[in-house]
Amino acid sequence: MQRRRFLKLSSLSAAALAAQPAANAAPVAAKPIVVSTWAPNVKANAAAWQVLQAGGTALDAVHTGVQVPEADPDDQSVGYGGLPDRDGKVTLDACIMDHRGNIGAVMCLEHIMHPISVARLVMEKTPHVQLVGEGALRFALENGFKKENLLTAKSEAAWKEWLKTSKYSPMTTVENLLERIKDNHDTIGMLALDATGNICGACTTSGMAFKMAGRVGDSPIIGAGLYVDNEVGAATATGVGEEVVRICGSHTVVEYMRHGYSPTEACKEAVKRLVKMRGESVARQLQVGFIALNKKGEYGCYGLTDQFTMAVRSQAGETVVKAAHLL
Repeated sequence: MQRRRFLKLSSLSAAALAAQPAANAAPVAAKPIVVSTWAPNVKANAAAWQVLQAGGTALDAVHTGVQVPEADPDDQSVGYGGLPDRDGKVTLDACIMDHRGNIGAVMCLEHIMHPISVARLVMEKTPHVQLVGEGALRFALENGFKKENLLTAKSEAAWKEWLKTSKYSPMTTVENLLERIKDNHDTIGMLALDATGNICGACTTSGMAFKMAGRVGDSPIIGAGLYVDNEVGAATATGVGEEVVRICGSHTVVEYMRHGYSPTEACKEAVKRLVKMRGESVARQLQVGFIALNKKGEYGCYGLTDQFTMAVRSQAGETVVKAAHLL
């Protein structure tokens, strides 16, 4: 009897959640479409759009798109030119997910400019979903990647300036993050819906500046920094990774969309969950943002504070969306 009662209550709860009113009409674009975190990534969207416009897959589009900031020496948050850890080493994280639920990720990968390409090979060539550190590097080298010095003069100078005080705390790190995104951006997360109606996503980063050696944030963690459900949609995250991991952020956004929320409202609910968990006083010192794309081509974003933006590319052209924010 207790089991029957539990199942009855569970079904009622699910029905109530599914009945939540949808938000006002969400922005929608005819497929194909690509969206990414942060306004400067219009250039990454442009590369992905070329793939989509030529009839390419969403998987190839996101893979191609995020390689743009990975190879940009002026981008200090992704790939080549990324700010190093406290020991002066540039360590990279990335993950990729396709419409069939296949996934691949690398963490703490050194010397390889395009970690997203290694992540895709993990997905396609191994029985595993994550490779880390030395193992990830060995796998990359065995598959033809070349070791490169990823620490640019600009990033090395920033690291040496930081070494003068070597001050490291969560709040110091966040202050550094907020300063960086004024003129540039943080982690790139990218989602694409192709002409066949399939959704895929990718996420890549050099992580928090001057982090402890071995630190990994949300970006290469499926369900945290990125999640795709081809029946529903996809989401990706940016900002302070430790906070996104706490709420399995991207998976949470997708689940809200599953229950009828628009992409923007789904992102907002995830942000609200974080604030409820951490408290407003802590949340005001952080930055977290989510973007989402559903199967209809509706897209949306939401941030914790007011800095967050999203880049969109579709048949209608190029658009930058200033995210609404909670605090």
